[in-house]
Amino acid sequence: MIKANVVLDNPIWKTKIKSPNIYIKKRLNLLSKLNPFKNKIHEFTLLLTNNKKMKSLNNQFRKKNKTTDVLSFPFNYKFTKNPYLGDIAISYEIVNKRSIKSNFFIEFDKMWIHGYLHILGYDHKRLKNFKKMNKKENLILNYFYKKN
Repeated sequence: MIKANVVLDNPIWKTKIKSPNIYIKKRLNLLSKLNPFKNKIHEFTLLLTNNKKMKSLNNQFRKKNKTTDVLSFPFNYKFTKNPYLGDIAISYEIVNKRSIKSNFFIEFDKMWIHGYLHILGYDHKRLKNFKKMNKKENLILNYFYKKN
């Protein structure tokens, strides 16, 4: 079972997602049926926040004094039996801006999936790794939006 602790840092999120906890729970239940994620016992925290908080976190942890769309803070779970993977933070303003040309839920799903893959150990520093991570992101998104 994959579980997320959703922390709503900014109420503006509720203008688009009435119940973020329920939305994420449904998405994770669906994800748990996808082959690479079946029988996984994972837990993470998802912080739904704004640009101001994202800029602060990005500056504090990455020494980049600018906002960003998603930040991932992996917990080194490979060396313990703890199923806790880490934390993900997402900026409302960036998701909302991108959704003008798309759909808010699709853009939000892209962000938390990207963060989730990071806390699982995926990265995109090299082209080979980028392709591997991008393939996994697309697998999940295609599964979500072909099922619905």
